[in-house]
Amino acid sequence: MPLLNLGDVSNYVEENIGVFHQKRIASLDTLRLSTVLKRKNPYLFKAKHMQTAEQIVRGLVDAHISSNEETVFGDWLEGLAIFINEKVFSGWKSGIPGIDLEFDRNNCRYIVSIKSGPNWGNSGQIKKMTDNFRSAKRTLRTSNSGIQVVAVNGCCYGQDRNPDKGDYFKYCGQDFWAFISGETELYTQIIEPLGHKAQEKNEAFQQSYVQMLNRFTLEFGREYCNENGAIDWAKLVRFNSAAGRV
Repeated sequence: MPLLNLGDVSNYVEENIGVFHQKRIASLDTLRLSTVLKRKNPYLFKAKHMQTAEQIVRGLVDAHISSNEETVFGDWLEGLAIFINEKVFSGWKSGIPGIDLEFDRNNCRYIVSIKSGPNWGNSGQIKKMTDNFRSAKRTLRTSNSGIQVVAVNGCCYGQDRNPDKGDYFKYCGQDFWAFISGETELYTQIIEPLGHKAQEKNEAFQQSYVQMLNRFTLEFGREYCNENGAIDWAKLVRFNSAAGRV
């Protein structure tokens, strides 16, 4: 087993982290007020005593950003994990539905579903993953009856003190990065290169963020505030929930 070259990891991060930042900004540039208004509960705004367009818009946008960044960065970390595993164990991006990574180690074929953190899904989503593992095992054993297949749910951060889930193993945080790389301290070693040009990239993001807040606040005021500036709650709720809307 070749040892992981941390210089390769740093180079990969520095060359590719810009993709994450570009997607953050692109998500803002393509966002529409009507889209996020339809996704959120207007009754909650009222219950929280939100009285200004800016309060509502900021709440909508920040919720969107939080959810979107978790997804985008999770996808980016998946790419990093596959890159690292390829360097050490010659792993590859799987073509099997629901499986992200495959690699061979100690006479076993490991099939890995990579998630961002340990609390990534509800019972239905976990069942779907388990079904994907079973289907993948059948597919691989059909092509190679002698192969031993081990399923793993890998989580890029967090902890799980009971990794053996019966149908699969769940490795989180340090355990996950060590599993795919053979390096027990990789989970701390990858944090530094992730900050490559972070300040510069975040300044560009903040500029887009502020501009969008201003645009959405003006639009919200035109559409959902009456002449004296108060929020027209009935109009807002009708837009969000009236019968017949898609």
